[in-house]
Amino acid sequence: MSAADPNAIVDRSAHVAAAGNALLRCDELFAGYLPGVNILNGADLYVNEGELIGIIGPNGAGKSTLLKSLFGLVEVRTGSITLKGENITGLKAHALVERGVGFVPQTNNVFPSLSVEENLEMGAFQAPKKFKERFEFVCEIFPALKDRRKQRAGSLSGGERQMVAMGRALMTEPSVLLLDEPSAGLSPKLQDLVFIQAQQINRAGVTVIMVEQNARRCLQICDRGYVLDQGRNAYTASGKDLIKDPKVIELYLGTLARA
Repeated sequence: MSAADPNAIVDRSAHVAAAGNALLRCDELFAGYLPGVNILNGADLYVNEGELIGIIGPNGAGKSTLLKSLFGLVEVRTGSITLKGENITGLKAHALVERGVGFVPQTNNVFPSLSVEENLEMGAFQAPKKFKERFEFVCEIFPALKDRRKQRAGSLSGGERQMVAMGRALMTEPSVLLLDEPSAGLSPKLQDLVFIQAQQINRAGVTVIMVEQNARRCLQICDRGYVLDQGRNAYTASGKDLIKDPKVIELYLGTLARA
């Protein structure tokens, strides 16, 4: 919680009441990379089936750490993560994929020496018989991948590689997709395309949780948003309400827009 932000969330009752039927939820997460050093300091989050959730906040707020904790890549020291009523705290990534969780990391998210098609085959390794069906689904969202299916992923543009990364995660037929800063490093035009594609994925029936530095654009498309600060929830509301909130604008949107 920022020292400049005395109104950050301390009462968890609204979260507890709203998260009862959530598809995925986490409660009071404390997590980090080094012994004795927490990046998350009691973060709460929930997402209902069919929602698109955005997570914003300053650099070092714990946004990516929260996503990685949900996907079993960072040790959760205390707190809990629940998927469809099952406690999944501490499960490894492969077990979460089997349960319908997909994850697209910010960097190193394609196999550059493999073709587009081979990258997508890697995504379908747990259900190879479904490759054709899932390939068609992915190409409906990312039609450019069909034309480039034999092209080596390492030769693609940044925007095209991001399509491959998201497409590979969708090959697993996830019920919830975690996107870690999908617009990072892209041109403004390609950034906008990524947000459109995230909406398309969501409209196709996939629940989406997105971490983003492009805070304004993220809040424009998300159903609900979370502002993280120093590993805690600072604000949460609908995207439309957060983008108009004077304190969120003053404390976060101005600096994030210039980041």
